[in-house]
Amino acid sequence: MTNYNLNDPVELLCALTEINSVNSSLVPGASGESEIADFISSWFVARNFNVTRLETKVGRPSIVATSKDATNNRKIMLNGHMDTVTIASYAGEAIVPVRRDGNVYGRGTFDMKGGLAAMMIAAYRASQSGIKGQVIVAAVADEEHASFGTEEVLKEFTADVGLVAEPTMLGLTIAHKGFSWFDIIIHGRAAHGSRHDLGVDAISKAGHALVALESLSQEILTRKKVEFLETGSLHASIIKGGEEVSSYPAECTISIERRTVPGETHEFVTEEIREVLINLVATVPDFNYTLVEGLARHPLQVSPDHEIVKSVEKHFKSHTGRNVEIRGEWYWTDAALMNDAGIPSVLFGVDGEGAHAQLEWATESSVHTVTDVITSVVVDWCNQT
Repeated sequence: MTNYNLNDPVELLCALTEINSVNSSLVPGASGESEIADFISSWFVARNFNVTRLETKVGRPSIVATSKDATNNRKIMLNGHMDTVTIASYAGEAIVPVRRDGNVYGRGTFDMKGGLAAMMIAAYRASQSGIKGQVIVAAVADEEHASFGTEEVLKEFTADVGLVAEPTMLGLTIAHKGFSWFDIIIHGRAAHGSRHDLGVDAISKAGHALVALESLSQEILTRKKVEFLETGSLHASIIKGGEEVSSYPAECTISIERRTVPGETHEFVTEEIREVLINLVATVPDFNYTLVEGLARHPLQVSPDHEIVKSVEKHFKSHTGRNVEIRGEWYWTDAALMNDAGIPSVLFGVDGEGAHAQLEWATESSVHTVTDVITSVVVDWCNQT
């Protein structure tokens, strides 16, 4: 590794970028988080933090670093993920950080090693200032897939409030959508292609389901808009069916995603989809289905008046002279898991571009700003009486 000043947030970002941490659930055989977890663990140990390594899934660790010597019970949790998406499609050397024109280029610089570096430095600076409370830094695995890292952390650690340093372009995110995944298995009847009298074409029946789901999708978009997030949405993601051209397909599976907004529960959207399918059974001859529920995550919603929101607002203004933009995001993050666990959490992170894209970068100025703001938020929170 290049000889970096690991107490500088931009140079720490470069060091983190040099470590291949592609999520091995997304890319079988990829490096996973072990090497970067080792680095982060050693970094915090050298700076007098208590460090816990959580590794229920071998080779997929998360690191939790906690400051020492708290004299009150106030706690704040900073969360950031160590994993990245693939480097195979990156335009250039994905794990060779390039500093150019005020940016740092490389896979994960924006999503989200820039935020990870900022919160690590912020926690260290806050601890050096002699905070009375405790800062907890969760560097987690698997956010880009199923988020088992944050789930594992929340079984062992809690806090009063949380901040997730996902890239928000220096905005303050207090709401985002959730999602529910489903497989709809349409059942037909296998038969030789010449025996229309025996076969039931599952793929053709699936066409009726797709039309009905499209109608529901359009209706969802007309519903009352939620502040920052507009409405939920629904789309078909994958369709699979059939074995050969000369046979009636016995089965066709449609995988769908329902993006949810606050007020929409997994149970609600499940029944909504089930009603569509029940209507098809009643109106389409030989329509038969099985609905299989998949992964579901709640949306995030934190009050604009919450203490953690006001703290980020105050300290962003003090460091930049500007008002922070309060916003919502349509994508999902681990902040929702923290919120569900009783830790009201917001998102605040770096500026840049290229999450999951062929070229990715974070701006150096934003990495410094995020570090400064989070440091002040941690000190402010931990020192209140």
